[in-house]
Amino acid sequence: MSIGIEIERPRPSLLAKLGSISWPLVLLLTLIAACGFVTLYSAAGGSLSPWAGRQMMRYAVAVVMMICVALVDIRTWRKLAYPIYGVTFLLLVAVEIRGEIGMGAQRWIDLGVIQLQPSELMKIALILALARYFHGLSYEDVGKPWRLVPPAFLVLAPAVLVLKQPDLGTAGKLMMCGGAIFFLVGVRIWKFAVLFVGFAAALPFAWNHLRDYQKNRVYTFLDPESDPLGTGYHIIQSKIALGSGGIFGKGYMQGSQAHLNFLPEKQTDFIFTMLAEEWGLVGGLFVLGLYTLVFIYGLAIALRVRNHFGRILAMGITVNFFLYMFINTAMVMGLIPVVGVPLALVSYGGTAMLTVLFGWGLVMSAWVHRDVRIGLRGESLDD
Repeated sequence: MSIGIEIERPRPSLLAKLGSISWPLVLLLTLIAACGFVTLYSAAGGSLSPWAGRQMMRYAVAVVMMICVALVDIRTWRKLAYPIYGVTFLLLVAVEIRGEIGMGAQRWIDLGVIQLQPSELMKIALILALARYFHGLSYEDVGKPWRLVPPAFLVLAPAVLVLKQPDLGTAGKLMMCGGAIFFLVGVRIWKFAVLFVGFAAALPFAWNHLRDYQKNRVYTFLDPESDPLGTGYHIIQSKIALGSGGIFGKGYMQGSQAHLNFLPEKQTDFIFTMLAEEWGLVGGLFVLGLYTLVFIYGLAIALRVRNHFGRILAMGITVNFFLYMFINTAMVMGLIPVVGVPLALVSYGGTAMLTVLFGWGLVMSAWVHRDVRIGLRGESLDD
């Protein structure tokens, strides 16, 4: 005969949560960031100013933030998902009204201490919102087309605002990340096929609405030699630098393309090219290997999480991180048109650094609270 006594499970202590954080993952992220510090130091001719010193300070602050995010209960992040999305969306609207213009684009809000780029924040806010929405749906619900209208709006609305800045690369990244989550939650393949046909049919219309410089990027991708001193200059110099690095590179701080200023944006979009010129194929593969290990870690965490919200969140953040790496490296190799996507944790930039590590903080929160089971309404099933 059993007596029905309800025993309340003790909440894990702060020390226990700190011990549950995936410290090997923190180490991998730090190694990737260190590759960026070293390359930025070289880009400045052997000086911490103006890039490497600031980047290291930002990383130190962002790591502390990442740990704090990881310690917050995953159910709290579920509750905050829609508010975070809403605030970030309003920031995108604010960019349209009073945003700072830089390099021909209106993408930043000047906060004095830092220039905030809301489109970067939206990448994480979108994943949170989609994880919250799909957490409340069963597999059968996902199969109903009308159920996909709200999340489709969550993806398209910010993508349109980002496209107006204009920032085609980030808008495309939002669409790809959203599409990946749709696929991961079980949306049927035939719906993607219908969407692809519709997208192909809309290409002529979309092409007519692209700006001249965006069309030139496509022309340059197809034939970089057509304008070697104009629109094709960036990618031609990038390929020269990549090729001249050879197997083992020219040596640290010996990259001629970068140090003689032939390579444009060497501290941001084309930093992987500079790294590969100095460290060669071996150095480039080492960095890509670190990214691959982080990607595997993220997927492994997602598969171990017991609640659907944390699982979708971890997978979405991992896919977002992979897209940073894939788009940037493919761009500098000439495999895709040049777009403004930085190399995560390596390229110089404050908002991107904070956004990426905030995202990994959410993944670690899912890992720390991996055994928490959450009901469709957000209640804990373990209490």
